[in-house]
Amino acid sequence: MDILDAKKIWAEVKTELRTVLPDHAYYPWVSEMDVSGCEEDKFNLITVHAMAPQIIRQNYYQKIVEVFKQVTGRDCDFSIMYDDDFAKKYEKAKRKESAKPKTLLSPEEEKENIIMENLAQMQSFANLNLKYKFENFVVGENSEFTFALAQNVAHNPAKKYNPLFIYGAPGLGKTHLMQAIGHYIIFNKPKLRVKYIKTEEYVNELIKSIQRGSDCNRKMESFRQKYRNVDVLLIDDIQFIESKKRTMDEIFHTFDYLLNKNKQIVITSDRLPSEIPTLPARLQSRFEMGIMTEITPPDFETRVAILQSLADQEGLSTDFKVYEYIANNFVNNVRELEGAYNKVSAYAAFSKSALTLELVRKVLKCDEKKHEISFDTVAQKVAEYYGVTVEDFKSSSRNQKVSNARHVAVYLSREITDKSFEIIAKYFNKRHPTMLYSYDKIKEEIKNNKELERAVNELKRSIKG
Repeated sequence: MDILDAKKIWAEVKTELRTVLPDHAYYPWVSEMDVSGCEEDKFNLITVHAMAPQIIRQNYYQKIVEVFKQVTGRDCDFSIMYDDDFAKKYEKAKRKESAKPKTLLSPEEEKENIIMENLAQMQSFANLNLKYKFENFVVGENSEFTFALAQNVAHNPAKKYNPLFIYGAPGLGKTHLMQAIGHYIIFNKPKLRVKYIKTEEYVNELIKSIQRGSDCNRKMESFRQKYRNVDVLLIDDIQFIESKKRTMDEIFHTFDYLLNKNKQIVITSDRLPSEIPTLPARLQSRFEMGIMTEITPPDFETRVAILQSLADQEGLSTDFKVYEYIANNFVNNVRELEGAYNKVSAYAAFSKSALTLELVRKVLKCDEKKHEISFDTVAQKVAEYYGVTVEDFKSSSRNQKVSNARHVAVYLSREITDKSFEIIAKYFNKRHPTMLYSYDKIKEEIKNNKELERAVNELKRSIKG
């Protein structure tokens, strides 16, 4: 097809998309795309935004294909890629445009400028991932109440549920919902400043700020203002503040400051505040003063719905038995479920094969894994290594030697079998939070303890044979 004809068709497609897509979808993703050619009804689109190919494919691919068919009267496809030269020309044009008096900007230009400012905030200050939205969160019985609370906070920040404390095992969607709150607020309440931070990153920033130097006080003041000069603060994985007294002090004062200013706070954790060791009572009371809500592992129907949603986003369809097989074998959390699906869909794409049950069985090898390493094997090997017994692990003994060995056994049980902490807790006759504590403790210690790292690696090799 001639390039002029391709550009004419794309112009018509863009005009139609402007009417069927919401503003935050059209600007800037579609509005700043152009066509560079067309071969056999496949249009080659280029964009000035590096993230656009991923965003378009994940969220708007099907709608664009439908509009192409509506305009051309036939089935069409398209590819999209970032073009550096096109981006440079765009930036040059934007700089010229920014010099125009505001009174000369059209309503469409004003609207685009606002959305671009919102996008800039998401990418820089807010630190949010664009893929985490309410629209692509699959709600089940395990998350229905938490989802409703998150939406309420997004629509009415700092009005009722403040702070919102979301807890549950890793990989269940806590981060997704937390960032969805920020995503919604930025695009619907653009005057509010949103900030997302992982607790581990917060700790690292604090450490850098308190390092000795002539400008230490200035650094600390800048650090504090960064997290206090916001309207919505989102703190992920708060359990990592355990035993970090200076961090707990800073967070306490920041929380007090924001709450007194009627600013919204959202927190996620893998456990309740009362189950975080060494957490001061004053900070625990702050965490609990709003509302606490738990996300639990999804049931079978929800797991299948999640898999179908992932397939829909890619425009794929397959036999229900494929979803059933994956859902029955990956039950602990959403993260591992998505990982399994991504693995088989990628294999199918690279091998140009259909996504069949036979292919899924071959790639995931779940039937073989069911007969693999057990908790008994892990516990026995660790017990022998440290000179204790498996019965010691399951007892209430607080002996230092037994406790240290038990921590390692729990860590390896999680790493090698990938079973949930709930299942591991049942085997060791302990509570779920205790298993989380053991795992996190070893995970952190092996970063700096070479002897422990060597022992853990040696045990892994021994257990796996």
